[in-house]
Amino acid sequence: MTTNLRINDQTVSCRSESDTPLLWVLRDELGLTGTKFGCGAALCGACTVHVDGVPVRSCQTPVASVADKKITTIEHLESAYGKALQRAWMIHDVPQCGYCQSGQLMSAAALLASNSSPTDTDIDNAMSGNICRCGTYQRIREAIKTAAADLLKQR
Repeated sequence: MTTNLRINDQTVSCRSESDTPLLWVLRDELGLTGTKFGCGAALCGACTVHVDGVPVRSCQTPVASVADKKITTIEHLESAYGKALQRAWMIHDVPQCGYCQSGQLMSAAALLASNSSPTDTDIDNAMSGNICRCGTYQRIREAIKTAAADLLKQR
């Protein structure tokens, strides 16, 4: 079976079964390995991508369910939000092992796209499903605040 997908502003075809998780199509079939496998149960957030601008767990998203939607992976997080977050991530030394970072950045970018001035509570709620084994949660929160402030200055 062939499914056409809109990934990172390009239309691509995949040959996976319709119930194959999007994560495996991205990684194994399309070579987009920035999206990570964490738990496989949509609990850790390592596999987060955007589908029509909304963060979703690709490990539990059947490829057929996203055939007509816009999919964005970490490889294409080029929005102003993504760039501001990447700069802030470096300023605050967020990454440790780095494994969760693509999912963290995707969730944070979706938060800033919907809320330009998030409070600590807003950040905690938006990021609560993203697990960081290294425990850099405080740095993540500060980086999101820095990115939000930088984006407000640019307006």
